[in-house]
Amino acid sequence: MRAIRIAVFAAAQVIISCMLANAQVVSTDLGKVKGETADGVTSFKGIPFATPPVGQFRWRPPQPAASWAGVRDATQFGHDCMQKPFPSDAAPLGTTPAEDCLVGNVWIPEHHTGKLPILIWIYGGGWVNGGSSPDVYDGSQFAKQGILFYSFNYRVGRFGFFAHPALTAESKDGMLGNYGFMDQIAAIKWIRRNAAAFGGDPDNVTVFGESAGGWSINMLMTSSLVSGLFHRAMAESGGGREIINVTGLREGMNKRPSAEQIGVAFASTKGISGTDASALEKLRALPPESLVDGLNLATMQAQENTNPGPMIDGKIVVGRFDDLYSQGKNQKLPLVAGANSMDIGFAVGKTTEELFSVFGPDAQAAQKVYDPSGSADIRALQTEVGADALMLEPARFSLRMLTAQDLPAWEYRFSYVATSMRSLWPGAPHATEIPFVFDTVKAKYGAQLSEDDARMAKQVNTYWGNFAKTGDPNGKGLPSWPRYEKSTDELMNFTLTGPKAEADPRKKQLDLTEMRVKSAKP
Repeated sequence: MRAIRIAVFAAAQVIISCMLANAQVVSTDLGKVKGETADGVTSFKGIPFATPPVGQFRWRPPQPAASWAGVRDATQFGHDCMQKPFPSDAAPLGTTPAEDCLVGNVWIPEHHTGKLPILIWIYGGGWVNGGSSPDVYDGSQFAKQGILFYSFNYRVGRFGFFAHPALTAESKDGMLGNYGFMDQIAAIKWIRRNAAAFGGDPDNVTVFGESAGGWSINMLMTSSLVSGLFHRAMAESGGGREIINVTGLREGMNKRPSAEQIGVAFASTKGISGTDASALEKLRALPPESLVDGLNLATMQAQENTNPGPMIDGKIVVGRFDDLYSQGKNQKLPLVAGANSMDIGFAVGKTTEELFSVFGPDAQAAQKVYDPSGSADIRALQTEVGADALMLEPARFSLRMLTAQDLPAWEYRFSYVATSMRSLWPGAPHATEIPFVFDTVKAKYGAQLSEDDARMAKQVNTYWGNFAKTGDPNGKGLPSWPRYEKSTDELMNFTLTGPKAEADPRKKQLDLTEMRVKSAKP
């Protein structure tokens, strides 16, 4: 028996020794954190960048996090922010959501010399879902390229985007409503402050995001509050003209009430009336589940009367992106932008005539371009028309505005479909580029992963990594990706047969969409 105990003790010592050998300790401005090393990459997870936004800190700008004594274990993700997970999410959460969620994660190469360029990820999820814990968001492959990769959580749903007259009356600095955007800015500032401790270069920062994260990139590109915080950006399926269904903080927009009125309407569903401090106290006392109230990507449209989403607040978001880009009121930085070949959009019309009527005097021309044979499926046409208006043309627009300012820009179209999905998807749906960008296709497709899938992931990941390192996606061993120019309208199309630089194959559709948008703009 004694021999067994000795053997068990010895085995435990070996395990502990291995764990310590694979551990890394870094001193941040709040305290020491211990990460872990595996396969040449050291990661640190769940590091606070702000005080937990609970109790009195609910619906306040992120406050400085408290320091800690000793060494904090940073080998597990912190909670993703409070939400109702979306069952068919392309990036399923890896944690149980909670209101205490303002944490970030760092990946760095195990061995490196010199300062590491910093790449910061902002997830999507319609501003009601999403988090930094999904397996497909693992930053290891970027770290292997010699990059410090940072991801973080920001508040979503009514925790991240909410307004109420009592909040306005309480505020002293006027930072209101877009608490999720405030979290994003606070997280970027945190990693810049602590970059040197992890071996990173605070003077070489790239931000990128997808969907709501891509819209967040356009917000950052057009917000004067973040001037100097980053040096280049990438927006994946993030529009470029305006935030979907955006409203004003105190004045309604897009046929919607103001964000304050929406907040009052939500309060009334919980039996809370009035607009004074007592009403706010009751709102802050609501349990987190009551604030979620079933809100997620599947229900957000039905709940838009009680969920304001991002708003024009006059400080962080000061107007439409297209107005700000057109006026040159944007960061003077390089940008990569694009969308997927079968991206999402919102098109109305039960018949082709109704669908193309939105093109006004160009309706007949549009129908000929989109449906030359007159036999296309109406649902497929709705997807095309909707995606062009919401994703593809706005991305092109933002790049055109930057190149008009002599700023470097690159456009992409992601058309690659994983081998196992080609019988189901005629094109690349929304968000399907993510595991290729991160080179986490094995986590996404498992045993169904093909050699072509793995090859494409390596190429896409390298392009993105090159841009983070040098401000140019091109590099040795990759097909050349030309800078965007309006005169040539060239982009990099990630096709089934590999990356291909070509004139935009949807130019006619996007030109018609551009005219439609211009004529419909108020």
